Amino acid sequence: MIYSMTGYAARTRDVERGALHLELKSVNSRYLDFHFRICEELRVVEPALRELIGARLSRGKVECRLNFVPAAARAQQQSLNGELLARLKSFDAQVRAELPQAAPLSVSEALRWPGMFGDDSLDVEALAAATLELAKEAVADFAATRAREGEKLAAVILERVARMRELVVEVAPRIPVAQAAFQDKLKQRLVDALGSADDERVRQEVAVFAVRIDVAEELARLSTHLDEVERVLQAGGATGKRLDFLMQELNREANTLGSKSVVTEVSQTAMELKLLIEQMREQIQNLE
Repeated sequence: MIYSMTGYAARTRDVERGALHLELKSVNSRYLDFHFRICEELRVVEPALRELIGARLSRGKVECRLNFVPAAARAQQQSLNGELLARLKSFDAQVRAELPQAAPLSVSEALRWPGMFGDDSLDVEALAAATLELAKEAVADFAATRAREGEKLAAVILERVARMRELVVEVAPRIPVAQAAFQDKLKQRLVDALGSADDERVRQEVAVFAVRIDVAEELARLSTHLDEVERVLQAGGATGKRLDFLMQELNREANTLGSKSVVTEVSQTAMELKLLIEQMREQIQNLE
């Protein structure tokens, strides 16, 4: 399976005192990079989430948002803790007696005081267990979205590979004829300049030039690298770095092909090959 580094998943689950909401999204990155935004009540589950997500991914910048939303109905039914409110009133009076410049306790501060609405403590262990179950479902969805996009990216890359093979097949038979014609022109120019076709220097220059413009090796290596691209895609897994290296090698061969070219057909083929390689490289940047 080929995986993209771009993915998204979100899951919500109702629990006893509210609802859990988990959101995962990722973009490209050279390494596996986590960013967690977790509410204070569930901060304890961060290591387990990191391990769970890391077991399924190898690259990408992953953002994980986890929130606990208290049930609205329960909040409406709550009543104030009269005993605690009385103590706060007493504390407020004592503090201001000693520190007259101190501001009085505000209503919002009093309402946010722990225990003001009775026993509002959460069963953290049960909440953490529910969070991990929710995370397993979300990570499965997340991996599935990355796999679907990865499959599409692999199809695009394979289309470019097929087109490159067509170009190599089309241009290969034309090269010997075109190079022979160019060598004849070169030989005639040397004869015109030196005055004799039997001159040893003419034969040496033509032989050296023939070796210099021979692109059979580059075409063979191009085909070999394309075979390797297909093999890596078929093998699946974390392929991005390997494919990126192969793009460098393909680009090197296309550049050499262009620099050795003495005929228009080969130059045009080299340019089209480089364009296809760049298109593949752009897609590969998204692969895990």
